[in-house]
Amino acid sequence: MLLSVVVPAFNEEEVLSAFHERLIAVLGALPSEYEILYVNDGSRDATLEILGKIRKQTPQAAIIDLSRNFGKEAAMTAGFDLAKGDAVVVIDADLQDPPELIQDFFKAWNDEGFDVVYARRRTRSGESWLKRTTATAFYWTMSKLSQVEIPRDTGDFRLMSRRAVESLKQLREQHRFMKGLFAWVGYPAKEILYDRDPRFKGVTKWNYLKLWNFSLEGITGFTIAPLKVATYLGLVISAVAAVYGTIIILQTLIQGSDVPGYPSLMSVILFLGGVQLFFLGLIGEYLGRVFNESKRRPLYIVKDYQAARSSDS
Repeated sequence: MLLSVVVPAFNEEEVLSAFHERLIAVLGALPSEYEILYVNDGSRDATLEILGKIRKQTPQAAIIDLSRNFGKEAAMTAGFDLAKGDAVVVIDADLQDPPELIQDFFKAWNDEGFDVVYARRRTRSGESWLKRTTATAFYWTMSKLSQVEIPRDTGDFRLMSRRAVESLKQLREQHRFMKGLFAWVGYPAKEILYDRDPRFKGVTKWNYLKLWNFSLEGITGFTIAPLKVATYLGLVISAVAAVYGTIIILQTLIQGSDVPGYPSLMSVILFLGGVQLFFLGLIGEYLGRVFNESKRRPLYIVKDYQAARSSDS
C-alpha cells in the first residue's frame, strides 16, 4: 500500500525544512509506504535548492519543477498526475494545516472506506476579521448558486482514493477551482474538524485581488446563475418601465404635457447604463473563459522531474 503526498510550493524557503520534519514524522508512523511529491511552482527564492537537500536526505521525496509559476491549482494538478499512491493527500507547506491530521485521514480511508476525507476549519487563527467575513460570504454565495454542494470552510487539505484521483484527472479545464472539482467528482466523503494555525513563517501569497479573482473562478466555473439574474433583472426593469410609461401616457392625456424633470431622467439613464455595463462585463467573464478553454493549452509544463530515489531503477 502506497500513500502519496502532494505539496505545492511557491517561495516557501522559510518553512519547508520545518514542514518536512513534521510530515515525515507523521508518515513514518503510518502502516503504509509513502512518497512525497514537492511541486515547485516557479519559486524565485531558495525553495528549489532546499527541496534538493530534502530529496537527498529523504529517499521517498520527489521534485516536480514547473517551468514557471502556473498557480496553485495547476501545481496541485501536476502532483495528482504524477502521484502513484493508492491514496493521495494534498497539503500546503505553510503549516497552517497540521500534517498530524493525515493520520485521521488515513484511518477514515483505510479503515472506514471513505474515498474523500477533507479537513474543515473550526477556527481560523491568524486571519483578519475581513478575510474571515469575506470567506463566509463566499461559501454562503456558492451554496446558494452552485449546483454542486461545496463544503464550507474547507481548503485543499484532504485525502482522495485512487479512483477519486483518476476521476479528478479527467477534468482538464483551464480555469480550475479545485474545491469545486473535488466536490464535483463525488464519492463517499467524510469531514474532520480542526483548528487552523497561523502561518508558521513568511507571508501569505494571497492578497484580496487574488482572492477576488479566485472567487470569480468558483462562481463562473460552477454556476450560470449570474447570467440568469441578468435575464430576470432585465424582465423586471422592462415591466417596471412599461408600467411607468403607461402612467406617463395617461397623465399626459388627462392632465396635459409638462416639462420632464432632468434629475429623474438622468437617474434612470445612469441606472440602466450601469446595469447594462455590469452584465456586459459578466458576460465577458464567461466569454473569456470559453476563449481560454478553446485554445487547449496544457495546464502546466514540467521543466524537470526528479523521482523519489526509493523508486529509482
